Amino acid sequence: MNLLRDEAKALVSEITAMLSDEEMRNPEIILFPSFLHIPLAVSMVAGDPRIHVGGQNCADHPMGAFTGEVSAAMLRSFGCSHVLIGHSERRVHFNETDSLLASKITLALSEKLTPVFCIGENRSERESGQAFDAVQRQLTEGLFHLEPEKIRECILAYEPVWAIGTGLTATPEQAQEMHAFIRGAVENRFGSEISNSISILYGGSCNEKNAASLFSLPDVDGGLIGGASLKSRSFVDIVKSLPS
Repeated sequence: MNLLRDEAKALVSEITAMLSDEEMRNPEIILFPSFLHIPLAVSMVAGDPRIHVGGQNCADHPMGAFTGEVSAAMLRSFGCSHVLIGHSERRVHFNETDSLLASKITLALSEKLTPVFCIGENRSERESGQAFDAVQRQLTEGLFHLEPEKIRECILAYEPVWAIGTGLTATPEQAQEMHAFIRGAVENRFGSEISNSISILYGGSCNEKNAASLFSLPDVDGGLIGGASLKSRSFVDIVKSLPS
C-alpha cells in the first residue's frame, strides 16, 4: 500500500525507460501495483513483452456480495496476467489459511491468471527447527490439490518471513537449502519434469547488493522484490543481476 497515482506513474515510467536503455537479455518482469494503479500500469507497459502486470491479491469467491473484494475475473478483465496469492503479509495480517489460499489458486487458474504462490516459515518456526515442516504443510494444503497440468501454470515464491522488512537475509546456503527442498517436494508430488520446469523465486529482503549471489544459486530462479522495487534504479539493478 505504497505510492499515490503520480508517484506510481513516475516509478513505472522510470523503470521502463531504464530497461530500454540497458543492454540485457529479455527477462520476465511482473509489476504488482495496488489495485487502483493496475489500469495505469497496464497502459504504460503495453507493447513491452518483457513486462506483465499482476494483482497483489484476489478474492476466494468468483463474484457476489463481498464488499471490498476484487475477483480474479476482474483482474483479468483489466489486463492482469498474474496474481500474488498467500503473501506473508496476507497470511499474518488477514489470517489467510492454506485452505482459503487453495480456493484462490483454483479461481485464479480458472481465469487464466498465473498464481505466484508465496510460502515460507516465520522466525519461531525457523528457530525451533520446523521450517521445512511449515513449508511442506503450506505446499500440501495450499497447492498440491492441483492436477499436474495446472501446477505447471504456477510460480512459487519462498519468503523467509523472519527476513522480510528486518534487513536480515537468508544466507545463500539457507536460501538454496529451502529452494532445493521446495523443488524436491514438487518432484515427490508431480515428478521431476514438472519440478525442473517450475520457477521458484526468493523473496526475503532481496536487493541490488545481494541479488546476484542469490540468483546464482541453482534452485533460485528470480526474486519477489519488496521495498527495493519502490526505487527504480535499485529495481532495474536487481533485474540486471539475473543470469544471462
